[in-house]
Amino acid sequence: MREAEGTRPAIGARAVHGIAEIGFANRNGTTRLAHLYELDPLRVLFPQPEAGEPPQAVIVTTSGGLVAGDRIDVTIAIGEAAAAHVTASAAEKIYRSYGRTTEIEQHLTVGRGGRLEFLPAETILFDGARLRRKTIVDLSAGADFSGGEIVVFGRRARGERFSHGFLHEVWEVWRERSLLWGDALHLDGDIAAIIDDPACFGGAAGFASLIWAPVAQDLGSLVDGARAVQSTVTGDGVRAGISIVNGLLVARWLGFDTLLMRRAYADLARYLRAETWKLPRQLPRLWHV
Repeated sequence: MREAEGTRPAIGARAVHGIAEIGFANRNGTTRLAHLYELDPLRVLFPQPEAGEPPQAVIVTTSGGLVAGDRIDVTIAIGEAAAAHVTASAAEKIYRSYGRTTEIEQHLTVGRGGRLEFLPAETILFDGARLRRKTIVDLSAGADFSGGEIVVFGRRARGERFSHGFLHEVWEVWRERSLLWGDALHLDGDIAAIIDDPACFGGAAGFASLIWAPVAQDLGSLVDGARAVQSTVTGDGVRAGISIVNGLLVARWLGFDTLLMRRAYADLARYLRAETWKLPRQLPRLWHV
Protein backbone atom coordinates (compact mmCIF):
# COMPACT_ATOMS: atom_id res chain seq x y z
CA MET A 1 0.00 0.00 0.00
CA ARG A 2 1.45 3.37 -1.01
CA GLU A 3 0.94 6.57 0.91
CA ALA A 4 -0.44 9.69 -0.70
CA GLU A 5 2.18 12.34 -1.32
CA GLY A 6 2.95 14.33 1.81
CA THR A 7 1.62 11.73 4.28
CA ARG A 8 3.49 9.32 6.48
CA PRO A 9 3.38 5.61 5.61
CA ALA A 10 1.07 3.58 7.79
CA ILE A 11 2.68 1.46 10.47
CA GLY A 12 3.48 -1.89 8.93
CA ALA A 13 3.17 -0.59 5.36
CA ARG A 14 5.05 -2.90 3.00
CA ALA A 15 7.71 -1.69 0.63
CA VAL A 16 8.03 -3.35 -2.76
CA HIS A 17 10.88 -5.33 -4.30
CA GLY A 18 10.64 -5.00 -8.06
CA ILE A 19 12.79 -7.11 -10.37
CA ALA A 20 13.44 -6.96 -14.09
CA GLU A 21 15.81 -9.48 -15.66
CA ILE A 22 16.30 -9.13 -19.42
CA GLY A 23 18.58 -11.28 -21.56
CA PHE A 24 19.25 -11.06 -25.29
CA ALA A 25 21.16 -13.61 -27.37
CA ASN A 26 22.28 -13.92 -30.97
CA ARG A 27 20.41 -16.70 -32.73
CA ASN A 28 21.56 -17.39 -36.31
CA GLY A 29 22.66 -13.79 -36.79
CA THR A 30 19.57 -12.22 -35.21
CA THR A 31 19.24 -10.81 -31.69
CA ARG A 32 16.35 -12.41 -29.84
CA LEU A 33 14.98 -12.32 -26.32
CA ALA A 34 16.54 -15.19 -24.38
CA HIS A 35 15.47 -14.52 -20.80
CA LEU A 36 12.79 -12.47 -19.05
CA TYR A 37 11.75 -12.31 -15.42
CA GLU A 38 9.48 -9.61 -13.96
CA LEU A 39 8.27 -8.89 -10.45
CA ASP A 40 5.92 -6.06 -9.48
CA PRO A 41 6.05 -3.15 -9.87
CA LEU A 42 8.37 -3.67 -12.85
CA ARG A 43 7.22 -4.77 -16.28
CA VAL A 44 9.14 -4.94 -19.56
CA LEU A 45 7.65 -4.10 -22.95
CA PHE A 46 9.16 -4.92 -26.33
CA PRO A 47 7.96 -2.45 -28.99
CA GLN A 48 8.61 -3.13 -32.65
CA PRO A 49 11.93 -1.41 -33.46
CA GLU A 50 12.08 1.04 -36.31
CA ALA A 51 14.06 0.25 -39.44
CA GLY A 52 17.77 -0.05 -38.77
CA GLU A 53 17.33 -0.26 -34.97
CA PRO A 54 18.25 -3.16 -32.69
CA PRO A 55 15.60 -4.84 -30.51
CA GLN A 56 14.22 -2.61 -27.77
CA ALA A 57 13.25 -3.29 -24.17
CA VAL A 58 11.24 -0.72 -22.23
CA ILE A 59 11.14 -0.94 -18.43
CA VAL A 60 7.88 0.23 -16.88
CA THR A 61 7.33 1.07 -13.20
CA THR A 62 3.61 0.32 -12.92
CA SER A 63 3.29 1.99 -9.51
CA GLY A 64 4.04 5.40 -11.04
CA GLY A 65 7.04 6.01 -8.80
CA LEU A 66 9.08 4.71 -5.88
CA VAL A 67 8.63 5.48 -2.20
CA ALA A 68 10.63 5.02 0.98
CA GLY A 69 11.96 1.51 1.42
CA ASP A 70 11.18 0.28 -2.10
CA ARG A 71 13.88 -1.82 -3.76
CA ILE A 72 14.43 -2.28 -7.48
CA ASP A 73 16.83 -4.76 -9.10
CA VAL A 74 17.49 -4.55 -12.84
CA THR A 75 19.69 -7.09 -14.64
CA ILE A 76 20.43 -6.81 -18.35
CA ALA A 77 22.55 -9.42 -20.13
CA ILE A 78 23.58 -9.03 -23.77
CA GLY A 79 25.08 -12.20 -25.20
CA GLU A 80 27.93 -12.54 -27.68
CA ALA A 81 27.29 -10.63 -30.93
CA ALA A 82 23.83 -9.54 -29.73
CA ALA A 83 22.64 -5.92 -29.58
CA ALA A 84 19.80 -4.12 -27.83
CA HIS A 85 18.50 -0.73 -26.74
CA VAL A 86 17.06 -0.53 -23.22
CA THR A 87 15.16 2.46 -21.90
CA ALA A 88 12.28 3.32 -19.56
CA SER A 89 8.72 4.28 -20.42
CA ALA A 90 8.82 7.53 -18.44
CA ALA A 91 10.77 9.51 -15.89
CA GLU A 92 11.33 7.65 -12.62
CA LYS A 93 9.87 9.58 -9.68
CA ILE A 94 11.36 9.18 -6.21
CA TYR A 95 8.89 10.47 -3.64
CA ARG A 96 9.71 12.07 -0.32
CA SER A 97 10.69 9.87 2.61
CA TYR A 98 10.46 10.15 6.38
CA GLY A 99 13.44 7.91 7.03
CA ARG A 100 13.64 4.87 4.78
CA THR A 101 15.69 4.87 1.59
CA THR A 102 14.77 3.67 -1.90
CA GLU A 103 17.37 1.21 -3.22
CA ILE A 104 18.10 0.59 -6.91
CA GLU A 105 20.68 -1.92 -8.15
CA GLN A 106 21.44 -2.18 -11.87
CA HIS A 107 23.80 -4.82 -13.26
CA LEU A 108 24.53 -4.68 -16.99
CA THR A 109 26.68 -7.25 -18.81
CA VAL A 110 27.71 -7.34 -22.47
CA GLY A 111 29.36 -10.37 -24.10
CA ARG A 112 32.11 -10.42 -26.70
CA GLY A 113 31.06 -8.54 -29.82
CA GLY A 114 27.82 -7.47 -28.15
CA ARG A 115 26.36 -3.98 -27.87
CA LEU A 116 24.11 -2.35 -25.26
CA GLU A 117 22.58 1.11 -25.44
CA PHE A 118 21.19 1.83 -21.97
CA LEU A 119 19.44 5.20 -21.98
CA PRO A 120 16.64 5.41 -19.41
CA ALA A 121 14.64 8.61 -18.97
CA GLU A 122 15.41 11.04 -16.18
CA THR A 123 15.05 10.41 -12.45
CA ILE A 124 13.12 13.13 -10.60
CA LEU A 125 13.98 13.55 -6.92
CA PHE A 126 11.06 15.06 -5.00
CA ASP A 127 12.06 17.25 -2.08
CA GLY A 128 12.87 14.96 0.81
CA ALA A 129 13.51 11.91 -1.39
CA ARG A 130 16.06 9.34 -0.31
CA LEU A 131 17.74 7.27 -3.03
CA ARG A 132 20.70 4.90 -3.08
CA ARG A 133 21.48 3.62 -6.59
CA LYS A 134 24.35 1.56 -7.95
CA THR A 135 25.01 0.69 -11.58
CA ILE A 136 27.67 -1.88 -12.49
CA VAL A 137 28.63 -2.47 -16.12
CA ASP A 138 30.64 -5.61 -17.00
CA LEU A 139 32.07 -5.65 -20.53
CA SER A 140 33.80 -8.51 -22.28
CA ALA A 141 36.57 -7.94 -24.80
CA GLY A 142 35.12 -6.47 -27.96
CA ALA A 143 31.89 -5.35 -26.27
CA ASP A 144 30.36 -1.92 -26.92
CA PHE A 145 28.38 0.07 -24.37
CA SER A 146 26.60 3.39 -24.16
CA GLY A 147 24.74 4.41 -21.04
CA GLY A 148 24.01 7.17 -18.64
CA GLU A 149 21.63 8.99 -16.38
CA ILE A 150 19.73 12.24 -16.01
CA VAL A 151 18.86 13.41 -12.49
CA VAL A 152 16.51 16.32 -11.80
CA PHE A 153 16.52 18.12 -8.44
CA GLY A 154 12.85 18.52 -7.57
CA ARG A 155 9.82 19.51 -9.61
CA ARG A 156 11.00 22.89 -10.82
CA ALA A 157 7.78 23.62 -12.76
CA ARG A 158 5.99 23.59 -9.40
CA GLY A 159 8.65 25.67 -7.70
CA GLU A 160 10.00 22.69 -5.76
CA ARG A 161 13.69 22.07 -5.17
CA PHE A 162 15.55 19.08 -3.80
CA SER A 163 16.65 20.87 -0.63
CA HIS A 164 16.87 17.97 1.80
CA GLY A 165 16.91 14.18 1.64
CA PHE A 166 19.62 11.79 0.51
CA LEU A 167 21.28 10.72 -2.74
CA HIS A 168 24.08 8.18 -3.12
CA GLU A 169 24.80 7.40 -6.78
CA VAL A 170 27.54 4.98 -7.89
CA TRP A 171 28.69 3.95 -11.38
CA GLU A 172 31.33 1.33 -12.17
CA VAL A 173 32.43 0.24 -15.64
CA TRP A 174 34.58 -2.89 -15.89
CA ARG A 175 36.15 -4.59 -18.89
CA GLU A 176 37.61 -8.08 -18.44
CA ARG A 177 37.75 -7.61 -14.65
CA SER A 178 39.62 -4.29 -14.92
CA LEU A 179 37.93 -1.19 -13.54
CA LEU A 180 37.84 1.51 -16.22
CA TRP A 181 35.56 4.02 -14.54
CA GLY A 182 34.34 4.47 -10.98
CA ASP A 183 32.27 7.41 -9.88
CA ALA A 184 30.28 8.17 -6.73
CA LEU A 185 28.10 11.10 -5.72
CA HIS A 186 26.90 11.55 -2.14
CA LEU A 187 24.42 14.27 -1.14
CA ASP A 188 23.24 14.54 2.45
CA GLY A 189 22.65 17.19 5.09
CA ASP A 190 22.06 20.71 3.75
CA ILE A 191 21.58 19.65 0.14
CA ALA A 192 20.23 23.04 -0.92
CA ALA A 193 23.53 24.69 0.07
CA ILE A 194 25.54 22.02 -1.75
CA ILE A 195 23.55 22.47 -4.94
CA ASP A 196 23.87 26.25 -4.77
CA ASP A 197 27.62 26.20 -4.06
CA PRO A 198 29.54 27.49 -7.14
CA ALA A 199 32.17 24.80 -6.55
CA CYS A 200 29.52 22.05 -6.64
CA PHE A 201 26.41 22.39 -8.82
CA GLY A 202 26.26 26.19 -9.01
CA GLY A 203 22.49 26.25 -8.56
CA ALA A 204 21.74 23.77 -11.35
CA ALA A 205 18.32 22.14 -11.59
CA GLY A 206 19.87 18.78 -12.42
CA PHE A 207 22.80 16.91 -13.90
CA ALA A 208 23.44 14.22 -16.49
CA SER A 209 26.24 11.82 -17.41
CA LEU A 210 26.86 9.70 -20.49
CA ILE A 211 29.52 6.99 -20.73
CA TRP A 212 30.56 5.67 -24.13
CA ALA A 213 32.70 2.53 -24.35
CA PRO A 214 33.31 1.86 -28.03
CA VAL A 215 35.69 -0.72 -29.47
CA ALA A 216 38.42 0.20 -31.96
CA GLN A 217 37.47 3.86 -32.29
CA ASP A 218 39.61 6.98 -32.63
CA LEU A 219 38.30 8.66 -29.49
CA GLY A 220 40.27 11.83 -30.19
CA SER A 221 38.37 12.62 -33.37
CA LEU A 222 35.15 11.44 -31.73
CA VAL A 223 35.61 13.95 -28.91
CA ASP A 224 36.16 16.78 -31.38
CA GLY A 225 32.91 15.94 -33.13
CA ALA A 226 31.07 15.50 -29.84
CA ARG A 227 32.19 18.93 -28.63
CA ALA A 228 31.03 20.47 -31.88
CA VAL A 229 27.60 18.90 -31.39
CA GLN A 230 27.39 20.18 -27.83
CA SER A 231 28.41 23.70 -28.78
CA THR A 232 25.04 24.14 -30.51
CA VAL A 233 23.01 23.58 -27.33
CA THR A 234 25.21 24.71 -24.43
CA GLY A 235 25.09 28.19 -22.97
CA ASP A 236 23.23 29.79 -20.08
CA GLY A 237 20.87 26.81 -19.79
CA VAL A 238 23.45 24.01 -19.88
CA ARG A 239 27.12 23.54 -19.08
CA ALA A 240 28.89 20.53 -20.56
CA GLY A 241 32.23 18.79 -20.49
CA ILE A 242 33.60 15.84 -22.48
CA SER A 243 36.80 13.90 -21.83
CA ILE A 244 38.53 10.56 -22.42
CA VAL A 245 39.25 8.28 -19.46
CA ASN A 246 40.76 4.79 -19.83
CA GLY A 247 39.40 4.32 -23.32
CA LEU A 248 35.97 5.68 -22.43
CA LEU A 249 34.34 8.87 -23.59
CA VAL A 250 32.68 10.52 -20.60
CA ALA A 251 30.31 13.46 -20.96
CA ARG A 252 28.74 15.47 -18.14
CA TRP A 253 26.14 18.20 -17.98
CA LEU A 254 24.84 20.69 -15.44
CA GLY A 255 21.35 21.77 -16.40
CA PHE A 256 19.80 25.06 -15.36
CA ASP A 257 17.10 24.34 -17.93
CA THR A 258 16.36 20.63 -17.58
CA LEU A 259 14.60 20.34 -20.93
CA LEU A 260 17.60 21.85 -22.67
CA MET A 261 19.90 19.49 -20.75
CA ARG A 262 17.81 16.52 -21.89
CA ARG A 263 18.07 17.75 -25.46
CA ALA A 264 21.86 18.12 -25.18
CA TYR A 265 22.10 14.59 -23.76
CA ALA A 266 19.98 13.16 -26.59
CA ASP A 267 21.87 15.08 -29.28
CA LEU A 268 25.19 13.65 -28.14
CA ALA A 269 23.80 10.11 -27.90
CA ARG A 270 22.38 10.47 -31.42
CA TYR A 271 25.71 11.66 -32.79
CA LEU A 272 27.76 8.93 -31.12
CA ARG A 273 25.49 6.04 -32.14
CA ALA A 274 25.58 7.19 -35.76
CA GLU A 275 29.35 7.73 -35.81
CA THR A 276 30.41 4.55 -34.02
CA TRP A 277 27.63 2.03 -34.64
CA LYS A 278 26.24 3.33 -37.95
CA LEU A 279 22.74 3.43 -36.46
CA PRO A 280 20.16 6.06 -37.47
CA ARG A 281 21.02 9.49 -36.10
CA GLN A 282 17.97 9.48 -33.88
CA LEU A 283 16.84 7.79 -30.70
CA PRO A 284 13.89 5.38 -30.71
CA ARG A 285 10.57 7.20 -30.85
CA LEU A 286 9.51 6.19 -27.34
CA TRP A 287 12.53 7.98 -25.86
CA HIS A 288 11.02 11.32 -26.90
CA VAL A 289 7.53 10.72 -25.46
